[in-house]
Amino acid sequence: MRLLITGVTGLIGKSVLKAILADKLGYQITALIRPGTIEERYAAFSTELEIVKLDLADLEGLKKYLAANKFDWVVHIGALRGGRKFSREAYLRANLGCTQQLAEYCLSSGAKLLFCSSVGVFGAIPEELPATNETERNPDNLYHYTKIECEKYINQAVIKGLQAAIVRPSITYGRGDFGFPYQLVKMVDKGRFPIINKRIWIHLCHIDTITGAFLWLLKNGFPSGLALNVADREPVQLQDLSNFISRQLQGKNYCTLLKLDQIFFRWGEALAKLLKNELWVSRFQLISRSWFYYVADTYQMMGLPETFTIPAFQVTIDDYRGK
Repeated sequence: MRLLITGVTGLIGKSVLKAILADKLGYQITALIRPGTIEERYAAFSTELEIVKLDLADLEGLKKYLAANKFDWVVHIGALRGGRKFSREAYLRANLGCTQQLAEYCLSSGAKLLFCSSVGVFGAIPEELPATNETERNPDNLYHYTKIECEKYINQAVIKGLQAAIVRPSITYGRGDFGFPYQLVKMVDKGRFPIINKRIWIHLCHIDTITGAFLWLLKNGFPSGLALNVADREPVQLQDLSNFISRQLQGKNYCTLLKLDQIFFRWGEALAKLLKNELWVSRFQLISRSWFYYVADTYQMMGLPETFTIPAFQVTIDDYRGK
């Protein structure tokens, strides 16, 4: 059985690849890696699989490569993440164009496709809580737009006979990532994290949870077109998480003097939109509004261990400490 995987130098892709190798599923694995990627990012597993240096945005190169090779599974995790300084064309080619080609390849060859989408298809802040499969999609930034369009394309291919499943992780935390969870720890430690003066519920995803979801799909039968949100078992209050981080680092709850009215966050969000800075727009939204998802069906179907953000978030605190 041959398996093609993308995104193995990122947090989720690397963890999924390690789990596949550790579980000894017996796949002959090929990983697509962007040319110019620092070797240190994949050296740990380079001897256990075939490395092919191919940019996901190189659609002609990808088409030729797929035409010359045969795979039984395609695990598509790689993508240009949101808030990065890439052009619209780059996002469309690397995220949407690449996914379309992989879906067409799987449809024509009979390979199964596992696609890593994002809860961002509901927008940074879902219009209903908890967000479910029926929640309206919201293309509030270019990254989210590409994920929405990818899901549409895959679902259309499923109608034609494609065997595929879609998993949507929430913002994921684990060792080696320096995104929102890591920055939250850093700002709380330095006393610079602003807390809004109302209850905010957020819903993060431990890296082991999303990894377990991919591994389950590889080992079990699933209905084609399956789409599941993946996150910790329950959301957590942002104030409680800030207090937990502060207690682990400073031995006391986070200073409440930094509680601010929501107007401050609205001004910040408006300024970020004026400057067309998607990253800061989402950051202001993520810390001033609630966002959580329906995940009970994911746990029921897959039997995943129930992970709770407190105390599981200790992994990111330890990473920040350099442990």
